Amino acid sequence: MSSTSARSPSPLSALSPMAARLLSPLALLALWQAASATGLLSERLLAAPATVASTAYDLVKDGTLPQAIEVSLQRVAIGFAVGAAAGIGLALIAGLSRLGEHAVDPPMQMLRALPLFGLIPLFILWFGIGETPKIVLLALGVAFPLYLNTFAGIRGVDGRLGEVAEVLRLSRTELIRHIVLPGALPSLLVGLRQSLGIGWLALIVAEQVNADAGLGHMINDAREFLRTDVIVVGLLVYCALGLLTDSLVRLLERRALTWRRGLLN
Repeated sequence: MSSTSARSPSPLSALSPMAARLLSPLALLALWQAASATGLLSERLLAAPATVASTAYDLVKDGTLPQAIEVSLQRVAIGFAVGAAAGIGLALIAGLSRLGEHAVDPPMQMLRALPLFGLIPLFILWFGIGETPKIVLLALGVAFPLYLNTFAGIRGVDGRLGEVAEVLRLSRTELIRHIVLPGALPSLLVGLRQSLGIGWLALIVAEQVNADAGLGHMINDAREFLRTDVIVVGLLVYCALGLLTDSLVRLLERRALTWRRGLLN
C-alpha cells in the first residue's frame, strides 16, 4: 500500500460553504426548541422557536416588521456612509504623510478610548432627541475600525512600489488609486467587517434613545408588555441583517482578492 494514501473526504466537504455555515445555527435552534418543549426553558423567560416564528409571521403580515426593518436599514446606511467616508479619508491623510499622521492619529486614538455608548447623553444634549444623535453614534462606531485597519494597510504597502510609482511618474491621485488602495485593500476589508459588526451594535443602542420607529422601537414596546416573542424576533432580525452584511463583505473579499491564496484555499 502506498505511504501517501489519499485522505478520506470530510462529510462537510460535500456541502456548499453556505450550507456548512448553517449547521451550527440549526443545531442551536433544535436545542432551543427541545428545551422549550420539555419545560426546561420557561415560555415566560424566552419564547419557543415555534412561537417566535408565528409572531414573526404576524408582524410581517400586518406590516410592522417590514416597516421597522426599513427604518433601521435607512439609519444604518446613512451612519455607515458617513462613518466610512470619515474613517477611510482620515486614514489616507494619516497614512500618506508624517505630518498627517501627527495631526490626525493622536485625536483618533484619544476618541477611540472613549466609551462610545457613554457619549449618548452628550449627543442628546448637543443634537436633541431626533435622528442626528443616532446617526452620529453609528458613524463613530463605523469610523474607528475602518480608520485603524486602513491606516495599517497603507503603512504596510511595500515601499518598493512607491519607487516604481516614481519611475513611472505617477501623480498623487494615480499613486493612491493604483498602488496605495489596492495594497491596503485586504486590511480595509477586515476593517469593513469589523465596522459593520460594531455598526449593528451601535444601532441597537441608538434605537433605544427615544426612537418612534425601527427595530429598537419595536423591541422597546414589546419590553413594556413582557412580549419576549417580539423581543426575540427583533433580536433575530438584527442577527440576520448582521450575518447578511458580513456575508456580502466576505463575497466582495473573495472577488476582490482572488490573487491571494490562503491556508485553506
